[in-house]
Amino acid sequence: MGATLRLYEDMYDEEFSLVGIHTSLEDFALVYALNEVLKIRLKRLSEDLSFSPSISYPCFEWKDELYDRNWTLFKNSCITSEQSNPDDLFPEELSYTSHQLVPEHKEVNFLLKLDDIELHSTLLQKIKAIPKVVTAYEIDTAKLKSKPNLIF
Repeated sequence: MGATLRLYEDMYDEEFSLVGIHTSLEDFALVYALNEVLKIRLKRLSEDLSFSPSISYPCFEWKDELYDRNWTLFKNSCITSEQSNPDDLFPEELSYTSHQLVPEHKEVNFLLKLDDIELHSTLLQKIKAIPKVVTAYEIDTAKLKSKPNLIF
């Protein structure tokens, strides 16, 4: 039992850098801009990152085989809808709920996860230079309570 517990703890000690991106761009437009500016090849995965049948986050990935590292872009929010309770004041209306992949940074629109990559200020400067990107900054993963959401 001790070895199993240790293996489980090691899964959450995965090292990666995380960039929070504030933008009004749609995911496909941001991916296009990141690919152009950073000379990478992010592509939409066939399956979104899902935690339940109704909650899923669009996910884009590029495996850089030359340097043996992964780049992954996630949308930080997902909006679900459900029919209101028949006893509610407006029973025909849908109710909407917003879910964040990293709730500690709910204001962040996208998260760029960089496996085994130390962030350099030039990378952040290139992202910030993309039109309609308000800002981009490194998020300290050691302080994230929701870090397991980003490990798969």
